[in-house]
Amino acid sequence: MKFVDEYRNKAQVLAIAGEIGRLTDRDITLMEVCGGHTMSLRRFGIPGLMPERLRLVSGPGCPVCVSDQQFLDQMLAAARLKDVIIATYGDLIRVPGSDSSLENEKKNGADVRMVYSVLDAVQIARENPSKRVIFPGIGFETTAPATAAAVTRAKEEGIANFYVLSAHKIMPPVMEALVLDGVKLDGFIAPGHVSAITGSSIYNDLPAKHGLGVVVAGFEPADMVQSILMLVKQITGNRPAVEIQYNRVVTEKGNPIARKIMNEVFELRDDRWRGLGMIPLSGLKLRKEYSGFDAEREFQLKPLPSREPKGCICGDILRGKKTPEQCPLFAKACTPVNPVGACMVSGEGTCSTYYRYRS
Repeated sequence: MKFVDEYRNKAQVLAIAGEIGRLTDRDITLMEVCGGHTMSLRRFGIPGLMPERLRLVSGPGCPVCVSDQQFLDQMLAAARLKDVIIATYGDLIRVPGSDSSLENEKKNGADVRMVYSVLDAVQIARENPSKRVIFPGIGFETTAPATAAAVTRAKEEGIANFYVLSAHKIMPPVMEALVLDGVKLDGFIAPGHVSAITGSSIYNDLPAKHGLGVVVAGFEPADMVQSILMLVKQITGNRPAVEIQYNRVVTEKGNPIARKIMNEVFELRDDRWRGLGMIPLSGLKLRKEYSGFDAEREFQLKPLPSREPKGCICGDILRGKKTPEQCPLFAKACTPVNPVGACMVSGEGTCSTYYRYRS
């Protein structure tokens, strides 16, 4: 498969789906832990091609969605401070905290600006030396290297008014936490973009310790069904392993340059995940050498008493325990225009994806 059209070849996709149906001789549950995969699966109607005994569930793959309510409330508290600019990715602007959102704070006079790159936030700090610019760092190993690069740039240039409020997280601990939490799974469809940075070796403990197969998948229809087929073969053959379907992008060792800068700037810490609580060594904080750029430290942003939106089951959806259709608010009180919970806000959120492709 050398060209884009081949990855969307209907006959090929149907042929692979047919093989999945022939080989699935038991109940199988697979989880994708990437919001981009959730979107691809629903957009291309892949679940409808699967045999009845094969179930696909969504996991904690949306960076905005897994960010804990306490982090969101810290971000809102920072937005209310004098002479502070919040420079953030667009997805975070409408995510509801316990009593507000950045969108509402902006309406009330806070200086909230949408950026397309963390380097845009550094530029805002450069142009506004009398202001303090806070970048809410969200995302997994995919986006953390870019944040790290921005911090090193600010340090090199002596830009002392740039700060990061880190909610960056890493993927392997949450995958294991789901297993330990009792989520019944037979295998994982692993994230392609994360794995391009980390390499596939980060998942080696899952087959070794928990007997679960892992396949790193691409995002086109043929990628998705081929990855599912690879997992089904592992499961029916009783040979759990880590395999790479997305081998045009992902290797076993990943991107050493991106990993190096991420590890130079960040270190591991225990962190909170929506729906899963505190997971040991699953988050990233700035190392001591870069603590002057740490918004949590600089502004004394302590964890605040937080509350989840009433009736929202986003946490259960992120854990693979429930689907959006099981939420009483879904497509009624909670829509992309009027989101109640984080899973409906982000373009990678499970509820948003299910809403968009619900027909």
